[in-house]
Amino acid sequence: MPWLQIKIRTTPDLSESYEDLLLSAGCAAVTFEDSEDQPIFEPDLGTTPLWSNTTITGLFATEHNLEETLRFIKQGHQQLFPDTPLPSVKSEILEDKDWEREWMDNYHPMQFGERLWVCPSWCDAPNPDAINLMLDPGLAFGTGTHPTTALCLEWLDSQALEDEYLIDYGCGSGILGIAGLLLGAEKAIGVDIDPQALQATKDNLLRNNQPDDILHVFLPENTPNDKADTLIANILAGPLVELAPTLADLVKVGGKLCLSGLLEAQENEIREAYSQWFDLDPVAEKDGWIRVTGSKRG
Repeated sequence: MPWLQIKIRTTPDLSESYEDLLLSAGCAAVTFEDSEDQPIFEPDLGTTPLWSNTTITGLFATEHNLEETLRFIKQGHQQLFPDTPLPSVKSEILEDKDWEREWMDNYHPMQFGERLWVCPSWCDAPNPDAINLMLDPGLAFGTGTHPTTALCLEWLDSQALEDEYLIDYGCGSGILGIAGLLLGAEKAIGVDIDPQALQATKDNLLRNNQPDDILHVFLPENTPNDKADTLIANILAGPLVELAPTLADLVKVGGKLCLSGLLEAQENEIREAYSQWFDLDPVAEKDGWIRVTGSKRG
């Protein structure tokens, strides 16, 4: 069925009050969006920062009385913020669609490097002779659409992984570990703080017809001490800096390291954190994000 949307453009300090107003008016759901183009890449732990210009959207059933609702919002604003002008308030009808089909139509097979494709399960592989990783978008991060994942997949495709032991640290959907296995690695582990990510990794392994004993998953505190030939971690700069001694200890001498989830401005702090153990290569960049790779010194 179609829905009625009411959008209020405001600032973070007033957002919670307008959320309460929309809920009091009977909306079914409230969402927050960036009104401009102000990315928030790495908020402090335990915080949920909003953008300087935030759009709050209330979703209502179409039989809802629009005029009465707008009047309620205006009166609520006057009571809460008598000295503040009424913000921009817009309404529109959201037409009914097959949202699952629309989402599926916009997710297509993607190629990374020379050999590797990531394909949703509802599409035929464009090149049946290529290495095709079947993966559907889900609750765990990592489908190949984000530049950091793409950077890691392209790097994996360029490596000789035959018979190697690979660690995917911060595995999310398991896309990097599974890609490594399909590209020749003998075994892998996935590590993540989220049990849901560990389950997603195992599910995606089976989706790619791989035996379940070549990739095991662990919470960080249970990570085995075996040294990896290749360790790949697509997380964020803060955790990567904090984890530097741990990750370095998981890589064998001569082993390879690949780090992403990093902005260009964060290159120096990552180099400083890892250069005591690794000879680091020049960075690769995509859309403002970077990948740092290297090999472990003896």
